[in-house]
Amino acid sequence: MKDKKKSEEIAAGRIQLISPLLEEGLDAAKARQIKAQICEQSGLSERTIRRYLSQYRKDGFEGLKPKGKGENGKEGAIPQAILDEAILLRREVPTRSIAQIIQILEWEGLIEAGTIKRSTLQEKLSQRGYSSRHMKMYADTGISSRRYQKKHRNQLWHSDIKYGPFLPIGPDGAKKQVYLVTFLDDATRFILHGQFYPTLEQSIVEDCFRQAIHKYGVPETVYFDNGKQYRTKWMNRTCSKLGIRLLFAKPYSPESTGKPERFNRVVDGFLGEIALEKPQTLDNLNRLFDVWLEECYQNKSHSALNEKVSPQTAYRSDNKPLKFANPDTLTNAFLHCEERKVDKSGCISFEGRKYEVGLSFIGCTVDVIYDPANTDELTIEYEGHSPFRVRQLAIGEQTGPRPKLPDHLMPCPKDSSRLLSAASKKNKKRRTDEPPAISFRAAMKEDEQHV
Repeated sequence: MKDKKKSEEIAAGRIQLISPLLEEGLDAAKARQIKAQICEQSGLSERTIRRYLSQYRKDGFEGLKPKGKGENGKEGAIPQAILDEAILLRREVPTRSIAQIIQILEWEGLIEAGTIKRSTLQEKLSQRGYSSRHMKMYADTGISSRRYQKKHRNQLWHSDIKYGPFLPIGPDGAKKQVYLVTFLDDATRFILHGQFYPTLEQSIVEDCFRQAIHKYGVPETVYFDNGKQYRTKWMNRTCSKLGIRLLFAKPYSPESTGKPERFNRVVDGFLGEIALEKPQTLDNLNRLFDVWLEECYQNKSHSALNEKVSPQTAYRSDNKPLKFANPDTLTNAFLHCEERKVDKSGCISFEGRKYEVGLSFIGCTVDVIYDPANTDELTIEYEGHSPFRVRQLAIGEQTGPRPKLPDHLMPCPKDSSRLLSAASKKNKKRRTDEPPAISFRAAMKEDEQHV
């Protein structure tokens, strides 16, 4: 299933590449300009970009998965020495295109013509941090960007994590720090969802994101900092499945996440008040936060909004319709996917529990599709088989008879050795083709007779 996962990653990368062209109300001139920028940054041709757009509009996410073997199979591998030379060529002249790098490698005799595809080399350079976009970012002088604000709600969402107070929720009543996750609408400064969580794991962002989408629909774009809770394969997969453009701020540029940082300073006022209240549970803290958020922020006039209206009023009065995803699509987008190897009893281990997959899959690596909120049932996917559900293995008092191995795993006896038969044919051919040995003594006698 590695090829399948690789094809999904490629499709996710392609949809993020063309996402600027999917914006509503985009005129032809602006679309041409964006296409030219994408071609320059990615090294792809305009024809390829048009093909990606056509495939996405026809078949959605599935249409962007590669059909051949070149992009997700072993044929696309690049030797490390050649990749190092390509990186060196990009570093020498950061503006060199992928086509120029391949041409230089061919002219220098380092590779044969046509052995490396542009898309494959582009992917490898991006993974190593040497894409044209990366090189441009490295050369940036760091001048602060101008302020911006989207025109309508749900065009752009921000998110951030803020360290909260200590609560007596640890073992034996020990105090433990909690963390606030918020999602903020760029155009209206409206807080779509905010909640305190007891850990700093990836799951806290997933839960907050899920609740925001359930309440207010799917955004066009999300913009995050580079925290490990946001830069995950899950976030990339979820945004791609829902058609959301995923953007990340430049490293070490706090000014690019100014709106959530500004809201965090407002939250400092709440934290000062909560220190007097001293809540003893996480539920009580979140209840007080909801009250404060509703009365002290959402329905209070905001200086950055037109006519100083409140974020709540600005969000509710926007005439842009909300876009809600199909329930099945939404459920599938928020699922997780991990790999597990099936042991000799036909089971997999998942989160410390055993699940029976079947003896037919012994030794195979299967994909486990699951909802983190409910792991009572898992969905198993394996190439050539329809997805099926499995439940936790129930271990009884009796073992029962030992099951037989499936036929495809049993030895296949043979009356003769194919190895020895093939070796005999090879040896016979070798003796036939081998020239006879030369006797130098006989050759010397023959020469003496001719003298």
